[in-house]
This record gives sequence, C-alpha cells and structure tokens, in this order.
Amino acid sequence: MTNPSILTIILNYRTAEMTVRAAEAALREMADLPGEVLVIDNGSGDGSYDVIHKEAKARGWVDSGQFRLLQSPRNGGFGAGMNFGIKAGLSDGTAPDFYYLLNSDAFVEPDAIRLLRDFLQTNTKAGMVGSYVCGVDDTPHATAFRFPSIAGEFEGAARTGVISRLLRKSIVALEIPTDEIQVDWTAGASLMIRRQLIEDIGGFDETFFLYYEETDLFRRAAAAGWRTHYLPSSKVRHVGSASTGMKEWARAPSYWFDSRQHYFAKNHGRLYAATATLALVAGGLIWQLRRLVQNKPRTDPPHFLRDLISYSLRALIKPGRASRPDPKLTAVPPEELK
Repeated sequence: MTNPSILTIILNYRTAEMTVRAAEAALREMADLPGEVLVIDNGSGDGSYDVIHKEAKARGWVDSGQFRLLQSPRNGGFGAGMNFGIKAGLSDGTAPDFYYLLNSDAFVEPDAIRLLRDFLQTNTKAGMVGSYVCGVDDTPHATAFRFPSIAGEFEGAARTGVISRLLRKSIVALEIPTDEIQVDWTAGASLMIRRQLIEDIGGFDETFFLYYEETDLFRRAAAAGWRTHYLPSSKVRHVGSASTGMKEWARAPSYWFDSRQHYFAKNHGRLYAATATLALVAGGLIWQLRRLVQNKPRTDPPHFLRDLISYSLRALIKPGRASRPDPKLTAVPPEELK
C-alpha cells in the first residue's frame, strides 16, 4: 500500500455543533490523504442531522468529495453506530484500507491522522493504534490500559496505596506513556483500525450498548494475533474533562452494569464474572471504610455498591444480559460517548 485510503468515522448523538467542529478538524487533516470523513447521526432524534447537513452545505463539504453524512435509523449504542459506518465504507462502494474512529467531541491536531496511518503501514503486525488524548486545557487523559481482571477490579475499587503497590501489574490504567508502546487496549476517542483486522474478527459486539465494547474488540483482536499500540506523537484534544466519569453520574445506569457483566461472562465465563464482582464489592467496601475514617471524598455514583450487588443478584437468579435501555432514556452526555 503506497497511499492507503482512510475512512474517518465520527458518531454523532445529540452533539451537532461539536460534531461539526470535529469534522472540520478531521477534514483539514484529511485534505492530502486519500479517503473520506463520514459522519453518522446515531438516531439522535433532535434535529442533529439537519443541523449538520446545513453546516456542511454552507461550508462546501457536501460537494467536496471527502465528506458524507448518513443517518442511522436507531440509537443502538456506540458499537452499533460505528458498525453502521464501517459497513457503509467509502462512497464508491469499496472498503478503505484503514478505519479511523473519532469522537464527536475530539479534535485532531496537525498530522494526528497521518501519523496513525503511517504507523500501521510500517508495523504490519499491529492491527490498531490510538492517539495521545488531552483536554482542551492540556490535561492528559488516561487512554492506555491493561485488560480488566479480578485483581484489577479489586485494586481499582479499593484505591489504597498498599494494595495498588502489591497489584501494580494488574492496574488497568497505565501511567500515561511518553513513547510509542504496545498496550492491551486504548480508548476509542481516536483510534485507527486496519481493514484486515475487521475482516478477521468482525466489528463491535452490538450486545454492548455503551462501555466495554472497545475492550471486547481489543481482546478479540489480541486473540486473533493482532497487536494494539499507543502512539503519543498523534495528538487529539478532547472536550470531556479528564475527571469526567462515573463520579459525575447521578446513578450508575443499567447499561453500564449490563456491559460489564457481558464483558466478563463472554470473555472469561460466568464464574469469573461473579468473582470479579465480588472483588469489586470487596474493594469498594475497603474504600468506603477509608472514606469514613479519613473523610475521603465520594468518587463513585450514589448507591453504587448497593446497585452493583442488586444487579448481580438479579443476574444470578435470571442469567443473561438485561434488556436494552429504553431509547428515550439513553441521552447520555457527549463525553460518555467515548
């Protein structure tokens, strides 16, 4: 591949203005690269499609030959939306050499896309590569990870120095690398995927509505012999603050528990999934004790442990993933859409 093609896919869900900004930055970086920028409106139902189309037409993108806007008929979650874009391919009906997944609230810096493409072109055993991601205030985001495990669940919930030191090789979030490195998985905010990998293992598992779908994809890729890398020279700015996450939730949503349960049960079996949940609860109880004794701030959503235990008991009584959330209740903040 002397000049391989790229399909940049941006998934919009009720973030029309930011999506236009993300597309503008992506189109700037794709100007000298073969390929297209494809925006998917993921069943927003709020007029996003019309807003984006109007802006794209006003900016001359519609007739540029490098921009397309499609509308998914439903909000099936992050993985389903990205699969819709992957299946759409390029406008001439062919599949690109590389798929580049970009958040609707993420803005590529100069050469970010080219660097990812060149890395995969040079490193033929690498199937995916992700960027360095920081906030608009330059705060680094943790986007390089180990696969979740029982020990990792316990360490992450306990948040206690001595435990973290003992289980340092199981900590899910790596210290932010300063050099290119092979990792288990990286965030999908800025991720390039080789077409051959998709052909080998398929796209995202659409059982996941939101959360863990990326982790599952990376695990399946690793099992098929593909490597994942983190490339800090490729830089992307992300509107979502580095601290945004579970602690901002008013209550942990059911789809988070669904996704977590499905990930562990699918990849390790139900017994492992149950043990991982026990580890998470045990670590959480240690943290709650520390909070009481040391007056630590709350970092989990309200009633998180109670909800986790309640969900897990229901899963034992009635195995299998709970039904998908009502689409009317899935209006999640843009920073949670990966």
